[in-house]
Amino acid sequence: MRVRLDLAYDGSAYRGWARQPDHPSVQQTVEDALTLVLRLDEPARLTVAGRTDTGVHARGQVAHVDLPDDLELDPEPLVRRLDRALPDDVVVRALAAAPEGFDARFSAMRRRYVYRLWDLPSGPDPLHRNHIVHHPRPLDVSAMNDAAVGVLGENDFAAFCRRREGATTIRTLQQLTTRRTDSRIVETTVVADAFCHSMVRSLMGALTAVGEGRHEPAWMARVLGARTRDPRVKVMPAHGLTLEEVEYPADARLAARAEEARSFRGPLEADSALDSED
Repeated sequence: MRVRLDLAYDGSAYRGWARQPDHPSVQQTVEDALTLVLRLDEPARLTVAGRTDTGVHARGQVAHVDLPDDLELDPEPLVRRLDRALPDDVVVRALAAAPEGFDARFSAMRRRYVYRLWDLPSGPDPLHRNHIVHHPRPLDVSAMNDAAVGVLGENDFAAFCRRREGATTIRTLQQLTTRRTDSRIVETTVVADAFCHSMVRSLMGALTAVGEGRHEPAWMARVLGARTRDPRVKVMPAHGLTLEEVEYPADARLAARAEEARSFRGPLEADSALDSED
């Protein structure tokens, strides 16, 4: 029996999503809670839509777990029991039997991240300091949006990714837009079919370089075209990044979408623990 979980977490205290031998992770925290609450004979093992990096947060994370067929699944009481078993910085928002063909990772059509910056002289609200990056120089949002146009679409994002032998860096970037909110936060929305490791934070490094006037907007497209890491592109701090949403197709398309994603990304990347979003 495959079960879908919708999760939210503050990543500040965790060494990312993926389970690690000597460091706390979101994956281990949720798996241990599931194993305890359901009294499983074997530890629960989660598959996640986006393997967020150290310090990255999530409001709309999705995972699945395969459980014994004879297990009684009563979602509302189970969510309440998990809430008591989990720390305050991790929440299971919803839990339900997954539709046939559902794979939290490979069935996903797109992921939406938001990166938040504060570019005023004084720092952001102290209550939000773990979710907003204080940028010391003012940013030109219009220039950032001009730069973003040059990297949209299906491209090889090797210039913005940590490369792994045998793993593709081709992704389809569907949205990269920046706005200044009413509360003066500089907020960049990034949407793609998937992301390679450090891609979002590297894109943000290039955008902020343009936004503060160190490069003209056309520079970002030239970096992309070089297909190699550029030392002038800073990987921005993790705590400004939040996974906001994972979007899936209609139930009838779930299995086909998963097969398409596996075929495109290849067997090595399909099995990799580092196919990380950020």
